This record gives sequence, C-alpha cells and structure tokens, in this order.
Amino acid sequence: MGEPNGHENAMVNEMVVGDDMMHGNEMVDGSEMIHGDEMVHGEMVQGNEMIHDDEMIHGNEMIQVEDMIHGHEMVHVNDMVNGDEMGHGHELVSADVTPPTLTRRRRKKSLVWEHFTIEPVPGERGCQRACCNLCKATFAYSSGTKIAGTSHLKRHITLGSCPMIKNQERKLNMASAGGVTDNDGEGTAERPAKRRYRYTGFSNATFDQDRSSSYLAKLIILHDYPLHIVQQPAFTAFTESLQPRFRVADVETMEGEVYAVYQKGKESLMQSLSSMPGRISLTIGLWTTSQTLGYVSLAGQFIDTEWKVHRRMLNFMMVSSPHSENALSEAISSSLTDWNMKDRLFTITLDNDCSSHDIYSANLRDHLSNKNNLMLKGQLFVVRCYANILNAVAHDVIASIHGVIYNIRESIKFIKASSAREERFAEIALQLEIPSTKTLCLDVTTQWNTTYLMLLAALDYRQAFTTLETCDDNYNESPSAEDWKRVDAACNYLKFLYDSAHSIMAAANPTSNLFFHEAWKLQLELSNAINHEDQVFSSIAKEMHERFDKYWKDCNLVLAIAVVMDPRFKMKLVEFSYSKIYGMEAAKYVKVVDDALHELYKDYVAQPLSSTGDGNKNVSASNTAAAPSSGDGLLDFDMYLSEIAISQPSKSELEQYLEEALTPRIQDFEIVDWWKLNTLKFPTLSKMARDILAIPMSMVTGGNSIFSSVTTGSRMLDDYRSSLRPEIVEALFCAKDWLQYAPPPPAEAPGSAMVKME
Repeated sequence: MGEPNGHENAMVNEMVVGDDMMHGNEMVDGSEMIHGDEMVHGEMVQGNEMIHDDEMIHGNEMIQVEDMIHGHEMVHVNDMVNGDEMGHGHELVSADVTPPTLTRRRRKKSLVWEHFTIEPVPGERGCQRACCNLCKATFAYSSGTKIAGTSHLKRHITLGSCPMIKNQERKLNMASAGGVTDNDGEGTAERPAKRRYRYTGFSNATFDQDRSSSYLAKLIILHDYPLHIVQQPAFTAFTESLQPRFRVADVETMEGEVYAVYQKGKESLMQSLSSMPGRISLTIGLWTTSQTLGYVSLAGQFIDTEWKVHRRMLNFMMVSSPHSENALSEAISSSLTDWNMKDRLFTITLDNDCSSHDIYSANLRDHLSNKNNLMLKGQLFVVRCYANILNAVAHDVIASIHGVIYNIRESIKFIKASSAREERFAEIALQLEIPSTKTLCLDVTTQWNTTYLMLLAALDYRQAFTTLETCDDNYNESPSAEDWKRVDAACNYLKFLYDSAHSIMAAANPTSNLFFHEAWKLQLELSNAINHEDQVFSSIAKEMHERFDKYWKDCNLVLAIAVVMDPRFKMKLVEFSYSKIYGMEAAKYVKVVDDALHELYKDYVAQPLSSTGDGNKNVSASNTAAAPSSGDGLLDFDMYLSEIAISQPSKSELEQYLEEALTPRIQDFEIVDWWKLNTLKFPTLSKMARDILAIPMSMVTGGNSIFSSVTTGSRMLDDYRSSLRPEIVEALFCAKDWLQYAPPPPAEAPGSAMVKME
C-alpha cells in the first residue's frame, strides 16, 4: 500500500468500533483497533485505502475479499504482509498507520472465522468456499446472504459434525474419566486442542448437584411421576447422557427432595396468608382409597391487598373414615390451626353428595361456631359446589333415559364399524334431505356434556336411523318414536345445564357474584317446566327441579348477597329475579336478603378498619363530624352543623352504595377492579365485598372438568399414592398446586452465544 500523506498521518483522539471506544493509544477488548504503531482489529484505514471484512476500497476501485494486492504481492485474505510483519485471520498489522475518524459502526467479527478460511474457487470468477481449518472440508459461502451464510458453518463446529472436534471431545471426556493413557500406558491424557468453541445459552453455567436434584423433584411433582422413576434404567441412562456427573438419588432421598420443595412452598404461602387483609373461605374434597382409610383435601380462597383472587391448596390430610360425622370438622379445625387462621374463617364449600350434606352442615356449624367468630351467625357458613349440583342434575336426567342412550350408543358403534356402513348412512341422510351438519360421535361416559352432544346429533338423524333399520337386517337398535321424544325432552333440559356451565367457564375470574345469574335462571326454567303440557317433558323436569330446588333453598341467600356486591345490579336484580320465581310472595324473600345484608354490614362496622391490611386508615367523610373552626366568627354556625349531625345522622356506606345509580353494564367489567378503585369511598363496605367475592361457589375452576363426575363427589386415590406415607402424599398434592403459581426461574445467561472452552 502507498505511504500515507501528512494530512492522513494525523492521530484521531477517539474511535468507535462495534460497542467499544478507544482514546489515544488505548486498546479495548471486543473489536480491537490500534492507532499509530498499534493493531487495528475489524477494519484498518490507511491513506485512501480502507480494508473491511469482506471487501477493500482503494480509490474508486473495489477489490473482492478473496484477493487483495499489496505492492507487487498477492496477499490472501487471512494473511496480509506489510513490510516484515504478518497479520493472521482478521488481525492486520501496519507499521505506521494513522486511521482517520470512522464514520460508521462495524459488526463484530464472527468467531466462526477462527475455524474457517475463505478460499476462491479456481476458474470461477467471484465464487468462494469456506474451508474448515481442522478437517479441511469445504462449504459454500456467500457474504451477506442467508442462503450460504455462516449458519451451516456454525453447525459444523458446534454439533460435532467436524471429525477433528469430535475426536477432541472424545479424548477430553476420556481424560476427565481417567481412561486415556499415552503410548506408554502411564495414564497421561492427551492434551485437547488449545481452544474449542461451542454454542450455549449459559455462558457461565456450572453444575450444581443440589439444584439439579431439586428440579428433578419438581418434575416428579408437577407431572405426577412415581418416585421410583429414579430407579428405572432408562431414566438413569438419560440423565447420565445429559450430565455424567449427576448422581441420581434413590427413592428415599427423592422423598426428602420432594418434602423440601413442599416445605419451601409452605413457608412462602404462610407469609402470603399472614398479610392477607380479609378472611379466607375453604373448599373441601373427599378422597377414598382401596383400603379403609381416606383423605380430606382443603383449599383456601382469598383476595389479597391488590384485589387479586387466589386459590391455594392448604392440606391433604389422611383420616381414618372420611365419611364419618367428625372427620371434616376435625380436619378443618386442624388446618386452621396449622395455618394460623382460626379466627379468619368465612365460609366453607363442600364437595359431597346431597344425601350427606345436612349431616355435614349441622356438624360443621356446631363444631366450629364455638371456636370461630362466624359472620352473620353462620348463615353463610356452608356453601355447596355449583358444579357439583349441575353434574348431579345432569346425571339424573341421563339416568332417566339410560335405556335409550344405550340403543343410541350401539347404533353409532354399528354405523362406525366400517366405512361402507358410514357411506350407506350418509346416503340415507342425503336422500331424506336431513340438513344437519352435526357429526355422530360416541360420548365419554364420565363427562355428561359429551353425552348431551351425542344425543343432540342423534336427534337430527332420527329418521335416518329408522330407515337404516328397514333396509339393513343386521341393524335393529333404532329407538322408537316414544324414545326419541324422551331424548328430545332430555336434551331440552340438558341445554340449560350445558349453557350455565359454559357461562361459568367463560369467566376468566369466576368471583361469587357470577353464580346468582345462572342459578336463578335455572330455578325459574325448571319451576315453569314442571307444568309442561307434555307428560314426558314435565316428568323429567320434576326430577330435575326436586334436586336443584334443594340447592336453591340452601344457597340462594349467599348467592343473592354476592350479586348485591356487583355495582351493576345491587338489590335491583334480586328484586327482579325473585318476582319471576316467587310471584306475589317475592317481597318476603327480598326482605330476607335485605335484612341479612344489613346485619352482615353491622358485623363489619364493629371491626376496626386497620384490620384490612390495606394501610387505609381513612374514615368515610359521612361518618365524621366537621371539626369546629376558629377565628372566622362562625362558631354559632359550627354548633348548628353539629346539632344537625346529631339529629340527622348520616347514611351508612351500605345505604349510600345501594342508593347510588347502577354502574353501566360494559363489556369486560372487572368487579374486583371496581372495588379496588372505590376502597377509599367505601372503606368498611369494601372489606365486606372482599370477603364475599372470594367465596368459592364452585370447586371446579375451568376447563371441561366442570362436566366431569370425577372432579366432584368422592374421588379415588390410586393404589400407588395410597401406598406412600401420608406426609409424602400431602407434599405431592400441595406442592403441585403451589408450583403452578411459582415464578419462573431466572435466566442464568443471555441467549445463545459462542463461548470458548479452554
């Protein structure tokens, strides 16, 4: 290259390369640049010449990266000679070079080029390939393109495709295991290559046996794997392939890891409950085993200081007889003591069948009322699961027509037994001009919604079934006309249950105020259906109403109070719905709700505001007399105001709330957000609303499980878990619930990066 002129010899004071800056003669790691006699890494400017990674600009000429002319010599891209000095790779040396100030940023040189050299293809102008410096394999390469860029080159050196790197890895692993010897057999391992590179998401990751064991315990808990998975050869082989240094624990040690996860989760939940501003409501589930023992599950639901609804498993306790009169009360009392919640119980929601409900209700109320300050004298204490009553009523309907359902199942099995029969049935439906687009399908007997959908589709093809029976001697399961009428009646009423369940499922946050809407409409429909003119319809409706009416009588008070806490409806919806259900007697039932509401509010007024835990010590302005002023000559006026306040006491928060206009029924209305914003306005009433809205009206929180009979009533604990120690069973169930809400582990390193392995 030509000598730089005087003007070009001026030293720049600052130069920015990539993300690094050098001042004077300093050199910063990253993209390195040297001023004066120093080295420029990344790009070098000399005179009118600028050398880039892939090209060099000289005057008005551009020379491709594979060949650059320096003096009378041809210099390869990775070896540039200047005087007696040589630069290798992208390290270029120049004796007396003073670069001018750079006007643009440069990307860092890819570390791929530590392993590859770009070579031109002889006889093909402008073509070039990348040659692996280790195994000498060549690959297509085109600068600045994604078709033949550097991705495949990175894979060659990181995925073990290069035989030289693979051989180095093998030797290194053997050396670490003490299995590599030199030619003399003296146990001296061959030294690996000086530098190796691999891609990883954890640039500084280190192996931690305890941490890995804890993650294995969480894996077992979350996915219900058996503890003895750690003894299975395939599992141990898999873990060894990932990390040979990991020691897989035995079953007993794994139990300890599981219990440690449980203890840590319990401490965290205990801290959350200690700062809970209101009361807690419990849900109770019964579990049976193949033995005489059983379990009681207890979960707590509450609203925190940020007005977020939480439901957490508290205990999974073994009892000698889960259906005995004292089993539930003893389990609840023990749980409240364990979690320091003795004086903060609000309601319990029972997940049990109707026949035993009264026994549990009376026993629990009597047992706990002496130990807990139950609100409203325990009138709201026992709540029944709404999903449970929907399941119970639905299964009653299905049981009433079980013979017809059997015939329909067998008919669908017959049709789907071969493609020829399916085609024949489709032809019959086409000839009869049946407009239905529903597909015949078999149901899942434990999920009543699938049975409903099966019957609904079969109803549309009732004529096709009858026709098929007349033209196919092998088919004789077609229901009669009377049978189809019973199916029609059953589907008519199952639709009410199906739609109600879907309304609950659609709510992202199913607070207690939502359930009154579903319950009163269902009660009204069934009450009216009893008087249906068709005996088939009225008989099915009568059985359904008998079951649901018992739920309505037990729970309509708590359901109504919950909907009053919804500023969109308040008492107005109660008055409207009761007029539909009770007719002329509606006022009597409305008064029961109104009286209970005011009595409950008095219970909260008697409590200090500081117990909310919100840090809100403001008192409603309507309950505070104006402080007398001084110095303005209006002392008589102040006395007059005081007399008015005494003779005309201000309205309570409850009265103010009920008398205000209803909040517009906008889409995506969040009731908890509304109360959060109005806490200062209604400090006492907001306490009451917080506890009421947190009442779990249903044990089931979403998904198709709301239709499943497996999730309601007594559930069976499998033989494997029944064989475990009770404390381990509790740890598995509770920790699984808690881990679902645990924050994700923090990232230990930035995204994938090429890291050097020394």
